[in-house]
Amino acid sequence: MADWQSLDPEAAREAEKYDNPIPSRELILAHLADRGAPATRPQLAEEFGLVTEDQLEALRRRMRAMERDGQVIYTRRGAYAPIDKLDLVRGRIAGHRDGFGFLIPDDGSDDLFLSPAQMRLVFDGDIALARVAGHDRRGRREGGLVEVVTRAHESLVGRFFQESGLAYVVPDNPKIGQQVLVPEGKHGGAAHGQFVQVRIDEWPTTFRQAQGEVVEILGDYMAPGMEIEVALRSYDIPNEWPKAVEKEAAKLKPEVEEKDKQKRIDLRQLPFVTIDGEDARDFDDAVYAEAKKSGGWRLYVAIADVSHYVKVGSALDAEAEKRGNSVYFPERVIPMLPEALSNGLCSLNPQVDRLAMVCEMTIAGSGRMTGYQFYEAVIHSHARLTYNKVSTVLEQPKSAEGKQLRKQLGEVVPHLEQLYSLYKVLLAARHVRGAIDFETQDTRIVFGADRKISEIRPTQRNDAHKLIEECMLCANVATAKFLEKHKVPALYRVHDAPPLEKQTNLRQFLGEMGLSLTKGKANPVPSDYQALLQQIRERPDFRLIQTVMLRSLSQAVYSPDNNGHFGLNYEAYTHFTSPIRRYPDLLVHRAIRSVIRSKLETKHVKRAGATSMAKARIYPYDELRLDQLGEQCSMTERRADEATRDVSNWLKCEFMKDRVGETYAGVITAVTGFGLFVELSEVFVEGLVHVTALPDDYYHFDSVHHRLSGERSGRSYRLGDPLEVVVARVDLDERKIDFVLPASAGAPRVREEREPRQKRGNRRRGAPAPAQEPSALPVAETATETASPEPEREPRRSRNGRRRGTPAPVQEPSALPEAETATEAVSPEPEREPRRSRNGRRRDAPTQEQGVAATVEAAPASVSPEPESEPRRSRSERRRATSSAQQQNASTPMPASVEATPSKSSRQDDQLLGNTDVRRSRAVKQALLAEAKVEGGKPKTVGKANGKANGKAKGNADKGKASDTAKTRTAPARQGKGAAAEGAAAVDARVKKAKAAGAKKKSAGKPKTEDQAKAKAAAKTKTKTKAKAKKPHRKGQSRPKDDA
Repeated sequence: MADWQSLDPEAAREAEKYDNPIPSRELILAHLADRGAPATRPQLAEEFGLVTEDQLEALRRRMRAMERDGQVIYTRRGAYAPIDKLDLVRGRIAGHRDGFGFLIPDDGSDDLFLSPAQMRLVFDGDIALARVAGHDRRGRREGGLVEVVTRAHESLVGRFFQESGLAYVVPDNPKIGQQVLVPEGKHGGAAHGQFVQVRIDEWPTTFRQAQGEVVEILGDYMAPGMEIEVALRSYDIPNEWPKAVEKEAAKLKPEVEEKDKQKRIDLRQLPFVTIDGEDARDFDDAVYAEAKKSGGWRLYVAIADVSHYVKVGSALDAEAEKRGNSVYFPERVIPMLPEALSNGLCSLNPQVDRLAMVCEMTIAGSGRMTGYQFYEAVIHSHARLTYNKVSTVLEQPKSAEGKQLRKQLGEVVPHLEQLYSLYKVLLAARHVRGAIDFETQDTRIVFGADRKISEIRPTQRNDAHKLIEECMLCANVATAKFLEKHKVPALYRVHDAPPLEKQTNLRQFLGEMGLSLTKGKANPVPSDYQALLQQIRERPDFRLIQTVMLRSLSQAVYSPDNNGHFGLNYEAYTHFTSPIRRYPDLLVHRAIRSVIRSKLETKHVKRAGATSMAKARIYPYDELRLDQLGEQCSMTERRADEATRDVSNWLKCEFMKDRVGETYAGVITAVTGFGLFVELSEVFVEGLVHVTALPDDYYHFDSVHHRLSGERSGRSYRLGDPLEVVVARVDLDERKIDFVLPASAGAPRVREEREPRQKRGNRRRGAPAPAQEPSALPVAETATETASPEPEREPRRSRNGRRRGTPAPVQEPSALPEAETATEAVSPEPEREPRRSRNGRRRDAPTQEQGVAATVEAAPASVSPEPESEPRRSRSERRRATSSAQQQNASTPMPASVEATPSKSSRQDDQLLGNTDVRRSRAVKQALLAEAKVEGGKPKTVGKANGKANGKAKGNADKGKASDTAKTRTAPARQGKGAAAEGAAAVDARVKKAKAAGAKKKSAGKPKTEDQAKAKAAAKTKTKTKAKAKKPHRKGQSRPKDDA
């Protein structure tokens, strides 16, 4: 394939970019697919005819880049194969705080579930390849990791711990559940509990954890400002300037040079003003408006000309792209550009000349934009105003403060009034257009002297905020039209229509509320949302419905594909007005400049003699590159939002940790399957009421109606409901605040009186408990007795047979542990016979020293493979049996072979009996013991027992044992005082006889003749048959008692 240039669809592009071009990625992928097997790099070089060193090196780099980007995989055989040929899925790892995770495919297909075992190999944010391993019981696709393409974190931030000679770091990111081990000598001087940054030296594998080295000590836990330092490193937000950036910034002059002001439109005579927040330090935009004689207005929006100073390909540009946007933490800003630019040379500070990119627009009296022009200019801001001051001047002109401010601002006031008149027209046009206008509320954290939160204030949006917003919207819309008209590829701000699933859920929710969104139309449009908001604005559940509507919308992103902006109801929209703090705006400025500095004749551009420049120098971006930049900028925007939210949650946890136990009024802001999120109305702090903390019921989540409903009580908690909560716990590590409901809210509801149902216990439900002195109740019971309206229930029985809450067997209080004496129960329980323990002996049965009779009684159950339960005996019978056992204890020794627990000697006895089957030998023992028991109410005599034993000994030993076992039947009877002694003696004699027979049989060895062998085999067969004929015990029947 030496003539690959003729086959390469991108050959021209490769020739333009490289002096020694090689096959494009597209051709390489097509070739790998056509050849039917993976190929090594030498094979590819040979097949494409690449022979020079430059070509081979370029191929090596290209294959590495394709592997990095997930287009090919490098197999274990050292060959490259296309990803799509291996049925592998490439995507980003999304971890979960509970240990599992997901692989989010790049192709937009369904996520792959990753088990905790799989997640131990990767970190949140990694790019990996996985195969579909199957489906779990929920039907989700399960993935098996094949290869990690890109690691998202070179280092992690977390707390350093050293315990039992082992040092490790616990990452602060809750989505990363793995610990990082820190070997000896790599601690970096960190102390136990400190926040550190650890560099990953060895990534986790199946057999070991990740290992790293502490490279930075951030400080002690809870130190002031630690929350921001942790967030910067947890979210990988660049916060230090590379030396190359500092070097470029140092070359810039503190003020605009005169040569830079040349060949620009001079607007310094116009009274531009900036209107921003109280604590703003970088001023991107300035505005000015004047009325036209023919009607309408001319609106000027001047934006800082950042693209004049930040050149394509410079270190400043690379760092700005990496950061994506400025990050605004409470009382700290991480700027996208160095302060020399963001707060100095680019910022439209008052009373100084600044370079600007100006959008000049004409607005008709109806609020419709009738024309626009873009040009490079120099301006001079006349005043730095704040929202509150402008609001006072315009909305409260006759107040004392308003009059004073008007006097101070002087000549600026008439121009502010023109802006205010224009704003009212633009606002009316916005309503006609049908743009969605949600009423949201932001908060501002106010710190004290020790940098601890003193209060959290809500921020109110006044007309000054809205005035600037409408001016910026006009400029952004004009920019999008300009780019489209001149066919310049650029990044648009895209806000898609709500997904179909969210539309369906919203319709169902609104239907339950008696409302409709689309009124029969298939798909909603922005005006439908706005009309519904106007319809419900006075309803008490306005906030609930607005929140559900807001959550049905998609998230806006940056993309070169102009799909319109659903929320604002614009066909084309972009960001132009904040290039100091947003990289997409800087890219748009370059796109505009590429048209201004071109030779293209257009009425939408003003020129003042500046020389034209090649587009590649100003704006060298194609669709593919813009797509990558759009994803990058969308990611950095989300990253900044998450980091600032995390810091706010940390600070709010600090604020609430001293308020545990206090009660607050709040509103339910979110409902999930695991609980309710509640925002406190006074302090604007959000926490969770876990579903297990909700009272008296099992609660089910209704995702359509955004509520939790009790299945028995009918109680429900819905989004937007007011709710009083108590601060129960503050977890600073997890950034969580837990609420519970007050005791009054958690008390059981009063139920209607019902006819009590009969229960298996001694009394009916609803019947009064036995009388008891209040002092006998535990403290917890007396405290809640009057609070609960439910009738008192009979205590449930515990496993030991006593009812829960009933007294233990009577003993002196001094002999009881403290916990038991404190929880003495309510009503006495009639005494019951204790259940048998696992070894067959009753839990209160006498031990060996307390009598032979008791031991003989327990022995059969202990040697039987399955202990037999016995019917309940009366108290008098138990007393007589115990008394009889105690009387014979003094004169009757205990047989060693019938101990309650089989010992080594008893196992040897089994072998002496001639039977290696443990079960069968135990059955024989049971038969022998049964012979000593009474039949028909009369005790056996020792002579009868011995005679029977002698007769059986003469026959086959195994046959006799099985026969006796099968024929033995015991019956309950009362025993005389001498019966126990006679029975024990008979047992002793019988056991000794059996031992002797066993020893004799053992010494005899194997049968010496064929006839003897046949006879022995027949006897064994007959024994088994008779043993099987024994009637089995059936459930519900009482087993016979074994009375010694």
